[in-house]
Amino acid sequence: MKKIAVVGSGYVGLVTGTCFAETGNQVICVDIDADKVSRMQQGEIPIYEPHLEGLFERNIKDGRLSFTTDLKQAVDFAEVIFLALPTPPGEDGSADLSYVLDVAGQIGSMITEFKVIVDKSTVPVGTADKVEEVIKNATDVDFAVVSNPEFLREGFAVDDFMNPERVIIGTTNERARGVMQEMYTPFVESKHAIIFMDERSAELTKYAANAFLATKITFMNEIANFCEKVGADVDKVRIGVGADSRIGNKFLYPGIGFGGSCFPKDVQALLNSGRSNNYNFEIIDSVLSVNDRQKLRLADKLKDYYGSLQGKKFALWGLAFKPDTDDIREAASLYLIDELVQNGAEVIAFDPEAADNVRKAIGDKIAYAENQYNALDDCDALLIATEWSIFRSPDFNAIKERLKEPVIFDGRNIYELDKMEELGFYYSSIGRRTIDKK
Repeated sequence: MKKIAVVGSGYVGLVTGTCFAETGNQVICVDIDADKVSRMQQGEIPIYEPHLEGLFERNIKDGRLSFTTDLKQAVDFAEVIFLALPTPPGEDGSADLSYVLDVAGQIGSMITEFKVIVDKSTVPVGTADKVEEVIKNATDVDFAVVSNPEFLREGFAVDDFMNPERVIIGTTNERARGVMQEMYTPFVESKHAIIFMDERSAELTKYAANAFLATKITFMNEIANFCEKVGADVDKVRIGVGADSRIGNKFLYPGIGFGGSCFPKDVQALLNSGRSNNYNFEIIDSVLSVNDRQKLRLADKLKDYYGSLQGKKFALWGLAFKPDTDDIREAASLYLIDELVQNGAEVIAFDPEAADNVRKAIGDKIAYAENQYNALDDCDALLIATEWSIFRSPDFNAIKERLKEPVIFDGRNIYELDKMEELGFYYSSIGRRTIDKK
């Protein structure tokens, strides 16, 4: 059993703290938001993530998970201190390390005995060195800084943490290596799943992984766009390409671009990091450009179909950047909404989890429906931006009855072409033939 502090109780911090508590450790989560801490102390979970709530409640009840605004209390308590702080993009796209370095300086002034300080946030190469320097300037006490990037997929974060494919630990400190090995061993079936390396390599591993996956998605989106030009079917191409074991079948699904808290920010940060070191990531630069265009793919299709969007009313299913999360950061839906509203259209949206977050972000720019079918009334077409399970098998008769015309623009390819043809819909998706309504 270890005594652990997690500084920052956002998405990564809360999952990290809760999952470490689940394996018997004593965990204190620290946050500067007093209201948020108070609500968590009362058992209220501040984020939506499948399977997290049960673990959260159980570990609070059993006394292994607690919350505070008092950083010194947590530092005095803990043997291991995780920094799960935001690293938002600056104006130039670089990762803003001010939160990380500020807390590191505070920790340096507080420690009185050896501590392992772990960068859990996604940070550029060289951040561990900066954290170490800041702490050294504040103390003579021995400590170790470790890079331990997270690989949590929103919607699957608990399973990813509890059953990781790999754990990356960057440290050249043998004492810290032993501590980290002991903490992560309960989560892995094989000791080989824990991969040790130097701090800089660990930092770059996270950026490289996300940039590669973003590139894979973007490549398939380009192939999908070309399929529409030449009459090929991206679903068939995807299956054929994915059957090659050198490529694999994951991250080959076309759509309206990637979003979320990781891919856009991390890819941009890696591009900026390259420029700072006189290296131009030409592929990554292209990935970001293509993804920006892809987010407006449905808007382009609507303009081609209607000509002018002035006075049109559209139902939008899905606001989160992906299903099973309420995260709307860099969501394609927001780019689509902006484009539609700027062109004089009206939008009424439904999302099972993310509507409140969108309402906080953009207010009454659009209308919000209580359920997916109420969003359809008197609309010219249905637009699909997020592939939530509840959208996959809808009442198509209800859709037809409520829309002005049976028209669907699907940014996530969730319906079969033959089915839509049989039902008499006009159906336009990504990288597949368009079905004309009967």
